[in-house]
Amino acid sequence: MTARNARPERTVQTPAAVRAQEAREQDHATISTSEPSAYQRLREHLAYLEMSAAAEHLADELDRGLREKASPTQVLERLLAIEADATRARRLRGRLRFARYPIHKTLADFDLDFQPSLDRTVLAELSTLRFVEERRNVILLGPPGVGKSHLAIALGIAATEAGYRTYFTSAADLVANLQSAHLEGTAAYKMRTYTGPSVLVVDELGYLPLDQASANWIFQMVSRRYEKGSIVLTSNRGFGDWNQVFADPVVASAIVDRLLHNATVINIKGHSYRMRRYDAAQRAKGGSAMVA
Repeated sequence: MTARNARPERTVQTPAAVRAQEAREQDHATISTSEPSAYQRLREHLAYLEMSAAAEHLADELDRGLREKASPTQVLERLLAIEADATRARRLRGRLRFARYPIHKTLADFDLDFQPSLDRTVLAELSTLRFVEERRNVILLGPPGVGKSHLAIALGIAATEAGYRTYFTSAADLVANLQSAHLEGTAAYKMRTYTGPSVLVVDELGYLPLDQASANWIFQMVSRRYEKGSIVLTSNRGFGDWNQVFADPVVASAIVDRLLHNATVINIKGHSYRMRRYDAAQRAKGGSAMVA
């Protein structure tokens, strides 16, 4: 046979060579992707568990752990502490939104020197929030402007910050909302707004007289909360005048009886904060003050 007609010899491959060739071909046929790192997987786990604060601070805490040669337990504790703090802050914001306080007031902001009639010992005891655990009511009485609403809101916010569920309403809004819900057939559902929280702050009872229906709504709210939750209530009228506030003297007496059964009553006798600011402005203008 001539060289022109000679056939090339077939190369015989070993099984190992065949497998290697197949592996190379597979590598070329597919796009090479790397596996997620442990750090990436940890970030994914934190995101899945909705631990966004921990995920955000993960890199910083890992770097800090390396610098300080901290143990894995220490790194994990610091990371979870960040997440726990963020969760507490988020829940507090949610409780405050639910409570609907019209303004943020604190006990530290209250000017005790301007109201010397206030017993500081009683106020200090209330600030411990023991009244919430004892389901005790707090009744704040006094003329307009002496700080009743400030103290009521401050006590409510302090309870909210301590983890209790609270709610704020004016007396007028409470009866209007319950009456409206009654007409819509949802009064029982709406009443839970006022009976569910650990602390219900009711502001400005007595500023306007209440008709029979309104008096009944107040009575139902007080009765359902009786010995089940605290009411922090402000009024510009003494208990002896409540017969003039409520259309029905019998209902008025029943409300007072339940409120006072387990209550701390603070009667503020002093000048108006708002008038003090007015007087200061008048003096600055060279005028005369109205409050001595």
